[in-house]
Amino acid sequence: MKRLFFFLTLQSFLCTMLWAQQPTITMLNQERNSSYRGLSVVDDQTIWVSGSNGTVGLSGDGGRNWQWVNPIGYEKTDFRDIEAFDENHALVISAGSPAIILSTDDGGRSWREVFSDKRPEIFYDGFAFTAKGTGIAFGDAINGKMPLLKTADFGKTWNDISSNLAYNITAGEAGFAASGTSIYCNDRGQFWIATGGSIAHIYHSTDEGQHWDRYNCPVIQGKNSTGPFSIAFYTSTVGTVVGGDYRDDKNKVKNSFSTHDGGKTWSAPTTAPAGFKSAVIYLSRKKLACTGTSGTDLSDDGGKNWTNISTDSFNAIQKAKKGKALYLVGDKGKIARLTL
Repeated sequence: MKRLFFFLTLQSFLCTMLWAQQPTITMLNQERNSSYRGLSVVDDQTIWVSGSNGTVGLSGDGGRNWQWVNPIGYEKTDFRDIEAFDENHALVISAGSPAIILSTDDGGRSWREVFSDKRPEIFYDGFAFTAKGTGIAFGDAINGKMPLLKTADFGKTWNDISSNLAYNITAGEAGFAASGTSIYCNDRGQFWIATGGSIAHIYHSTDEGQHWDRYNCPVIQGKNSTGPFSIAFYTSTVGTVVGGDYRDDKNKVKNSFSTHDGGKTWSAPTTAPAGFKSAVIYLSRKKLACTGTSGTDLSDDGGKNWTNISTDSFNAIQKAKKGKALYLVGDKGKIARLTL
């Protein structure tokens, strides 16, 4: 009898432990008619989001409560990317014309326009920042040249550095503003930009955008809906891209690749993520997470094999810069926390 009781107790304990280890996605907000693609997580409690209809949100308690700090006069603007430095300082960048970058230093109570470009064809896809405040924004090519902006003061002022990238951009080649993560940088001043469409490329700078190299990327390409939508690196050499075809988001052919030489060459996974993905992040050298309209996937072996944990649609995923919390955002006001 004692043996049976011990066995049942052990079985219950193991089942409880197994259940506790299952990843869970908890919805925090789904009450606004906006599509969120911008996400910046300062720490486990401080979250900024941005998206359509001029929406910007700030939470200081891990997503339980939100302040909607929409910039006045920009109600029709689609803020595709956001970069926050703390609970007071943040930047948002718009997609489409006019291209606008706004800055706040009081938690969104007021906003200041720090850059604008009113050319009809202008379209910025996102920006990335080092911890010291150096940032680069990139956009879709105009007359074969990629628009590039650079700041060295946390976005207070911006300079046009488009001439630093000597390559002609192929017709039909463009970036994707699906999550603000088709550009990535580390704190050593290295920047990577992923483009897709007619052809997929990785643009790499080791000196804060002064000089650039270009590499081929094997992600599915050839249509304006295909390519690498997100890029991330764990070291200056170890990185991952994800993407696919957003119009065929259940298709997982050539939707993820890994590199061990800074993006020069890429290798396919053994088990690909389940469908189209628009954002990827490293949680450790071996553990990664990616998400998209096809759901959220995890890898425990550096991107060689992926496991789908949810089919719920999201656009972006980010980890706290100072902390461990993971958050996701998506269409129809969706904001969620991922617990591993």
